[in-house]
Amino acid sequence: MPFYAFPADVRRILYTTNAIEALNAKLRRAVRARGHFPTDETAMKLLFLVLNRLEKEWKMAPREWAMAKAQFAVIFGERFTRAMAA
Repeated sequence: MPFYAFPADVRRILYTTNAIEALNAKLRRAVRARGHFPTDETAMKLLFLVLNRLEKEWKMAPREWAMAKAQFAVIFGERFTRAMAA
């Protein structure tokens, strides 16, 4: 689905990059601090641990999430409500 086909409330949520950039910066910082990894599996384990730690810091949903959820429910119907229930 093209980006501009979504309503403005949904586009605002999809286009927000501050949270994504902050996450990428923390992942890069963790990888840079370790430098070299003996295997790909060790790098994946580090990223998994960093993501688990960061998930506990996430406290608040974006302000526009309530409006976007309503739009997602209209656009995607039962598929969205099932995903929110899981």
